[in-house]
Amino acid sequence: MTDLVPALLGAPRFLIEQSAGSAAYHRLRERVFVGEQGLFARTDRDERDDDPRTVVLEARGADGELLGGVRLGPADDGPDVGWWVGGRLAVDPAVRGAHRIGPALVAAACARAEQAGALRFDATVQVRHQRMFERLGWQPVRPVTVADRPHTLMRWPIGRIAALSAATKNPLGGLLAGMTPGGPGFVGDDGAPVPGSDLIAACDAILPSMVERDPDWAGWCAVLVNVNDLAAMGATPVGLLNAVGARDATAAARILGGLNRAARAYGVPVLGGHTQLGVPASLSATALGRTASPVPGGGGRPGQKVRLTADLGGGWRPGYHGRQWDSTSRRTPDELREMVGYVGKIRPAAAKDVSMAGIAGTLGMLAEASGCGAVLDVGSVPRPGVATVGDWLTCFPGFAMLTAGPCTPASAGPAVTADCGELVAGTGVRLRWPDGELTVAIDGGVTGLGAAT
Repeated sequence: MTDLVPALLGAPRFLIEQSAGSAAYHRLRERVFVGEQGLFARTDRDERDDDPRTVVLEARGADGELLGGVRLGPADDGPDVGWWVGGRLAVDPAVRGAHRIGPALVAAACARAEQAGALRFDATVQVRHQRMFERLGWQPVRPVTVADRPHTLMRWPIGRIAALSAATKNPLGGLLAGMTPGGPGFVGDDGAPVPGSDLIAACDAILPSMVERDPDWAGWCAVLVNVNDLAAMGATPVGLLNAVGARDATAAARILGGLNRAARAYGVPVLGGHTQLGVPASLSATALGRTASPVPGGGGRPGQKVRLTADLGGGWRPGYHGRQWDSTSRRTPDELREMVGYVGKIRPAAAKDVSMAGIAGTLGMLAEASGCGAVLDVGSVPRPGVATVGDWLTCFPGFAMLTAGPCTPASAGPAVTADCGELVAGTGVRLRWPDGELTVAIDGGVTGLGAAT
């Protein structure tokens, strides 16, 4: 949301803008909540007004006069874990109803909370206003009492995680009907055991738009994602094949330059491949690794703890803020190899590397392959300080592994590990918040491939 948002009803009648909370807004709140409604004896101000993270959205008329306002911000005084609350929605009595200022402020607050990376947005609403919120798409949670008056706790449904899952993984079950990718016990896994050998094969393609816009990074990522796929199965990479399409030799050289740089950093020889010029940008790679006993993605069971091991160093890749985290290109070869050897050392019951579906979606895939559901403790997920919860749970995090079940402790190099949930009976993924509340992130399976057994 921009700082100045037009609210259109035919012609622009008011604008909604972000502020730190003007004196006029606080006077309006006192007029409404103290004088008019009698909810508070002297003042409606509280600790949220003193929190520097609190955001105020104000609706102002053409002459700049305040018509209404609402505040929102993190739910508690600890780290922002993506749980925001809204409140103190007030509209000048002289303009109530005519221009739908209240609903416009509520809609703007929802957009602003999601922009801040919130995955849960709550508000306690006076019972008489509940219908308005329901018409705007809010969902009632339960009755509550505020200032000795009946209210309803309501929640704005944020479908960011489910939407990512639907866009990247949901079609797989239908598309792969009749196939058993990975083979029995490894259906839908990150790599596939090659029958009659100790080889694991993995294959990934890079988005053509990324190859065109950032060819060196695309080349690096072609190695990164394949090595991660092998690492999730506890395999040691032994070689890589690639297929490159480019408009000319200069573009192909940039792609192959990034790929060769990554291959050297990870110690994976490029065995061969195919290069074609005079065509649209494209890049895919196939990697081979070895392990005598691959770790399945579907080896988890209800009751097992879930861990996330992630490299929090680095930062957002330029041009991909909130979508791609880059720590690996800054690591030494020894650091990279220690991280990708982690799953092979700890030997968990189940493991998956976090990729296109993000942390929450990938956990849903691990749970689905294991024939169960999962709960993710939002506040326990290791996260870089500069990343919002919404971005971190839905981005490609560079190096991140989800593991479940008993394991042997071992070093992950510069990556950090934390218990952050558990596998449970049922399906889908729920988020558990610091107050113990559970919200649905993914309702049901992610890929439609079912259990890997």
